[in-house]
Amino acid sequence: MQRREFIRQFLKRAGIGAGVVTAGAAGLVGYYQPRKAFFGGDGSESSLPERLKEPKKAVVVGGGLAGISAALELARRNFEVTLVEASPALGGKLTGWNIDALGETFPVEHGFHGFFDQYYNLNEMFASAGVGDEMFSPSPGYPVLFNDRALEVYGQTPKLFPFNILSVVGQSKTLDIASFLKEYRGLWPVIGMFRYQYDRTFHDYDNIDFMTYCRQGEVLPAFIETVLHPFADATMNRMEVLSAAEALRYFHFYFMGSPEGLGFRITTRDCMSALIDPLERKLKSAGVRVLKGTKAERVEVQDGRVVSVRLEGASSNGAAPVARVQKGEVPASGWLFRQSEDGVPVLVARKGGNWIALDARCTHMGCPVRPEPETGGFLCPCHEGRFDADGRVVSGPPGAPLARLSVREESDLLVLERQAGVASPMGKTGPDSLSCDYCVVATNVRGSKALLKDAGAAAPAFGSRLSALGEADPYAVWRIWLDRPIRAAKFPFYTVSGYTYTDSITLYSSFQEPFIGWAKRTGGCVAELHAYAVAPEQIRPEPEIRDTMLRELHALFPETRNATIRHEIFMMQSNFSRWAPGDHRTRPGVETPFENLFLAGDWVGTEAPVFLMEAAAFTGRMAANAIASRESLSQRSLPIVPMQGIFA
Repeated sequence: MQRREFIRQFLKRAGIGAGVVTAGAAGLVGYYQPRKAFFGGDGSESSLPERLKEPKKAVVVGGGLAGISAALELARRNFEVTLVEASPALGGKLTGWNIDALGETFPVEHGFHGFFDQYYNLNEMFASAGVGDEMFSPSPGYPVLFNDRALEVYGQTPKLFPFNILSVVGQSKTLDIASFLKEYRGLWPVIGMFRYQYDRTFHDYDNIDFMTYCRQGEVLPAFIETVLHPFADATMNRMEVLSAAEALRYFHFYFMGSPEGLGFRITTRDCMSALIDPLERKLKSAGVRVLKGTKAERVEVQDGRVVSVRLEGASSNGAAPVARVQKGEVPASGWLFRQSEDGVPVLVARKGGNWIALDARCTHMGCPVRPEPETGGFLCPCHEGRFDADGRVVSGPPGAPLARLSVREESDLLVLERQAGVASPMGKTGPDSLSCDYCVVATNVRGSKALLKDAGAAAPAFGSRLSALGEADPYAVWRIWLDRPIRAAKFPFYTVSGYTYTDSITLYSSFQEPFIGWAKRTGGCVAELHAYAVAPEQIRPEPEIRDTMLRELHALFPETRNATIRHEIFMMQSNFSRWAPGDHRTRPGVETPFENLFLAGDWVGTEAPVFLMEAAAFTGRMAANAIASRESLSQRSLPIVPMQGIFA
């Protein structure tokens, strides 16, 4: 009786607000269908202009999706926009670079990206740059590979509640509707995902992790292992350390409250040529000044306003100190790696009685390099750039040697300095600083904390919020060129569950050029294994992680045991945003204590149900809307999935 009453109430509540209650299964149709909603201004303020009469200067720091989004919106409103990016290419985590391998040139990027249909703001931005449907193909399904059970394949789900959630269960070979409904106590946390409501959800559940939320709610273990765990890991935060409130927002955005369900697209070419290059052309055609390979050092504030953005390598009256190191800390042989107070990594050694110091940022994209004992040189683990013992480029994408630092002795201290006017680590120079009427900081967590250090000191409460931001566990990407196809792989992309490192596998040679052509010519294939978040206890030397991932590949696709790896690239980075329990309370929002300083990025706090790439594009537009409001301009209405779930 109790179970029947639960199901009756479940179905009854599904009909609230729909205006239709009909007996039988067919009567459920139309009970609830999420609709696209809108956030912010509706753009209909007839009394407000859309564009400035006289341009004002706006500096956007960060050339990822958030920065590009903000820059395009501001340019559309007649601002004089300068976009500053430290890397030699725009795109952030969508950026790419070319490598030479096996006698050919191949594009490489940070890992596989799926573009979901509910990425309204991001997809609008792509469309505005002329990115057409030919650059995408629909994913044929959402398959999950397990270490202890058969493959599960989830396809397009119905847009009508409760058929959307029941279809996920129905598509599973492990779960069945009867067992799912039988465990009605464990259904309450699942129903809770349909009760997403920003204020209440974060008040009630931001203090615990998502795994605890599921276990306390007695969610059916098979449902956790089959559905929740694999999907939650795609946040790039492990389920065990992911805020339950953020997880509920995530599932609401991607599934529970989305009109589009699980539909997503994949690019038919690499993201750089398919998406970022068109966006850069759009920026320039809109009049945006794009400064690539130019690192912003700090935001300069005076009297509660940003007055300029200082660029690294700017001239001064003397040398610029980078770091101070105790002489006794430098080993007798080998290098000392040290992170300076300003976040600049440095390498210090003593050779032949002389002190030697290097800026330890790779000249490709600024990632920290590390000594490589087997070669005596240095390795960039992010993009596999290699340097010799003197910092000269040996292989990979870097275009310049590691920057030398001068060393000045002060008693027991070594003062490492960069001479005035020298090039930035990426080998580019620019103006000393950029004055501005408005500034948008759209870099990642680490970059924003360094860039806003002085601003945080001027506004301690704001500085405290910045300091509390964190990064998720490191992630690893291993791309391999095999000498034979993986015939058992019927999908271009697989989520993976139950293995130490491997969280997904992508078969680039099945959907993306030039890998399709290479596979046809050689009979091989190109695959990529991705570890979304490596737990602290699982961090090992690169060869150990790679060997373990190879064994996992053999377990997932046994035919690969006979394959030979013809070329490989292994990258390990730590730059994704952290969404741990309690983080949300102190997360800074788009607006700051400084009247002309705004923030954008997936890490920025917002009430809207957005996540990952869409959050970046959305907050970029939010920052532009906030600036438009300061100038009494109309604001753009931003499309989103519904603000709350059916049971809210």
